[in-house]
Amino acid sequence: MAARSTARSKARKRALDVLYASDMRGESPVEALDRAIAEGEGPTNDYTATLVRGVVEHQDRIDGLLRDYSEGWTLERMPAVDRNVLRLGLWELLYAEDVPDSVAISEAMALVRDLSTDESPQFVNGVLGNLSRNKASLD
Repeated sequence: MAARSTARSKARKRALDVLYASDMRGESPVEALDRAIAEGEGPTNDYTATLVRGVVEHQDRIDGLLRDYSEGWTLERMPAVDRNVLRLGLWELLYAEDVPDSVAISEAMALVRDLSTDESPQFVNGVLGNLSRNKASLD
């Protein structure tokens, strides 16, 4: 199990890299992913592609929920790392049936702890925790 979670953690980090870079460039994350794969720089773990494609497929719903639950913050004002980590975490909460909510949240917090501001882990935990608690009633 530990090897799987380590591989998944690396896949999440790589998915974040793709989402973040494409966000900064204003390009489609799927196009960025496909280009990386075509150039031989693609992810070695299929879960990276699952995450990126899943976030893109459900981005309207994910972003709508994040707007509703990110009190005091617009998606546009959030640090780009936080915005994309929240997208990954929420995709896992809603669509990855084999990932417990607590794992999705703690993995998201770990990513922002390493890559974003000091306030980010608490913010990400609050938003995803609130979404997790209200998951049954989300539109």
